[in-house]
Amino acid sequence: MCVKHDKLLELFCQTDQVCVCMLCSVSDHKTHDVVPLKEGYEGKKAELGKTEAETQQMIQKRRLKIQEMNRSVELSKEGADREIADGVQVFTALKESVERSQAELMDTIKEKQRETEEQAEGFIKELEQEVSELKKRSSEVEQLSRSEDQLHLLQSFTSLNAAPPTKNWTEVRVRPPSYEGTVRRAVTQLEETLRKQMKKLLEVELKRVQQSEVELKRVQQSEVELKRVQQSEVELKRVQQSEVELKSVQQSEVEVKRVQQSEVELKRVQQSEVELKRVQQSEVELTLDPDTAQPWLILSDDGKQVKDGDVWKNLPNNPERFDSCPCVLAKQSFSSGRFYYEVQVEGKTDWELGVARESINRKGNISLSPQNGFWMIWLRNENEYIACAGPPVRLSLKSQPQKVGVFVDYEEGLVSFYDVDAAALIYSFTGCCFKEKLYPYFSTCQNYGGRNSAPLIISPVNHTE
Repeated sequence: MCVKHDKLLELFCQTDQVCVCMLCSVSDHKTHDVVPLKEGYEGKKAELGKTEAETQQMIQKRRLKIQEMNRSVELSKEGADREIADGVQVFTALKESVERSQAELMDTIKEKQRETEEQAEGFIKELEQEVSELKKRSSEVEQLSRSEDQLHLLQSFTSLNAAPPTKNWTEVRVRPPSYEGTVRRAVTQLEETLRKQMKKLLEVELKRVQQSEVELKRVQQSEVELKRVQQSEVELKRVQQSEVELKSVQQSEVEVKRVQQSEVELKRVQQSEVELKRVQQSEVELTLDPDTAQPWLILSDDGKQVKDGDVWKNLPNNPERFDSCPCVLAKQSFSSGRFYYEVQVEGKTDWELGVARESINRKGNISLSPQNGFWMIWLRNENEYIACAGPPVRLSLKSQPQKVGVFVDYEEGLVSFYDVDAAALIYSFTGCCFKEKLYPYFSTCQNYGGRNSAPLIISPVNHTE
């Protein structure tokens, strides 16, 4: 709302860069470049769009640079990992080859030693066998030589076993095996393994060079992409410049339309103020009727205020009293002419205001509609405004009324509601057929634990000048 004129801010002064109302545009900002709020909004939005586009381009550049750096780090890590893997592979192969050659060398030597030992064991076994046979013959000879019986000796000598056959061991030798060339052959095998590993390393290095060439091409492609982005930025600036030039051409037409719209809006505001001033001439004095108030309600002593209380009062259940709905009627009724009154609703989240015919149902649940004798509007949940027509009509208000004016023309069948501070019509029931007395109707709705505890206040009319 405009602080100076208490009107809606519907225009934007491009000179001072502030939002203004219609009256400001024809007074303090008369010579300024003033445009409708929507146009100012779209202009600023376009500027924000341009800024956003430029920012996105800068972000894109930096993202590309980040990607480039991250890729460099990745390549470095990949290279390091490859070198480590290659080194481990080579030295592992060499280590395995050395260990394998060492094992083969030891096995060869051990095998030769085993063969030598087996040969020696065979010779020794033969010699021991011959020794055993010779000992047996020596024993027989010794026993016979001790005999003193000549006849027996001569007879037994012929039957003495011939000497057992023996081998000539003069040239028999156990010769140690020759290990000449064994270590050299093992080293030669290691050299062959090393040559193979060197060949593999050369092949890997060649592949790495080829990969580097591929990566270089990718980097060059990224540079081409970066240049394309930069060219897009230049093209974007050119388009934006064209838009600025087009906007400059259209500015004259916009200015003419703005002036025309300002004049129309000013006339509308003036007409609304005139209309409100006219209906305010029908002001009536109202007081609340305690005989109709639901027992939960609390009325002020002067009968001008009502709010929902926390204590049920033990009141007579007379026919005029509402027993379920938190509402109350005015003492005054009207069966002809025009009447107008204002109700302060500031601070409330829920309320109901309007007029009701004398014969309405006042017991139990009440359905608010013209068919049931009620012509009214209500507020729910702080910002839901409804006209209780058949069916209900949802109202879209530019501002939340703090004071509501109610006007009735009995003969014309008209019930109108006004936002007093904004001098704006909220809603009108037209073509109504009144045949009974009409009573101003007030409902505080429940206080919801104090959230809606503010009172409804019948306020005196502040006549506009």
